[in-house]
Amino acid sequence: MTSMITAARTVTWPATATVLTVGVEEEFLLLDPATGANLPVADQVMAALPESLHRRSRREMRRSMIELVTGVCTGMRDVRAQLSAQRRATADIAEAAGARLVAVAATPVAEPDVGVPCEQRYQHLAEKYGPVAHDPAACGLHVHVGVPDRELAVQVCNHLQVWLPVIRALTSNSPLFLGADTGHASWRSVQLLRWPSIGPTPYFASARDYGRTVADLISSEMVLDEASIYWYARLSPTYPTVEIRVGDVCADVDDTVLVTALVRAAVATAITDIRAGLPASRPRDCVLDAANWRSARDGLSGDLIDLRLGRARPAWELVDEFFATVSPALLETGDLELVLDGLNRLRDIGDGATRQRAILHATGDIRTVLAALAAWTQGG
Repeated sequence: MTSMITAARTVTWPATATVLTVGVEEEFLLLDPATGANLPVADQVMAALPESLHRRSRREMRRSMIELVTGVCTGMRDVRAQLSAQRRATADIAEAAGARLVAVAATPVAEPDVGVPCEQRYQHLAEKYGPVAHDPAACGLHVHVGVPDRELAVQVCNHLQVWLPVIRALTSNSPLFLGADTGHASWRSVQLLRWPSIGPTPYFASARDYGRTVADLISSEMVLDEASIYWYARLSPTYPTVEIRVGDVCADVDDTVLVTALVRAAVATAITDIRAGLPASRPRDCVLDAANWRSARDGLSGDLIDLRLGRARPAWELVDEFFATVSPALLETGDLELVLDGLNRLRDIGDGATRQRAILHATGDIRTVLAALAAWTQGG
């Protein structure tokens, strides 16, 4: 891995941008169809992927996980087409390897293999973090949005802060963990807090301030490098993008496209506000932590904390205000109706966590939940 300084030099930030480009990374579990336990067959699945998809796939620290990455997209139609194609192709290959590809964000039944892969980076993480590096798999959604320059990207992260708990709630898809209902909509979010570099993004005055903080964290040896700083919104160490990492992997492509469109619109709205001289809200750290915890617990089914006011409000009130805030940007990209339809669908059927619980309560069988998730993953 490159150091922070090298990464900053190798990332080329475009001078101008008209339409903000997007790219999407989705992490998936490979599950045993009979037991629901995680299956460590990621290497087999990756080896069988078509070359074009193999180049954009990544193995993770758990051998039961695989990450699929789109190319750079300018519109949601392209995002949908790429997500659908790579989910279906990988699901077929996983089936041939005796596994199901499932878009679920926490380990629902068991992780029999918690061994660390032999790659040097993973070995270093295991040495540094001990048992945390052997935790069961957790799968996220990472949305990259191209931003014209690094200085602006840092300010965008500041402005996004108040809406990230809402984005997490929209993606909530991990109520089950090791065979039990956790009482949380996003158990993944709770589990990952065991890692020291995961959490809300600090406020930064400038790109210089951001870079200095990253360098200080690396010097402290709390992290290996810039790539192992997992703030909910960060400057990608690889691409000239703002990367939003707060979300669970979504159960189906419709949800992923909805969230991707909203994230791009939120970034575009932040850029407009920054250029108009509007300051970012700066909630207290403790309230920020509370807001992120509340969204992980309740998802869309309860209250969320409005970080502009510092108090709890019904989740859907905040979702509606988020939509209203980013609507001009959605209108400009032609995504307004897509997002409106997507939000109305979520209002009707619930987030991924709600859908999982409905099946579990109706059948009492976690394997039925996982079969439904596998079907949703492929578009069923």
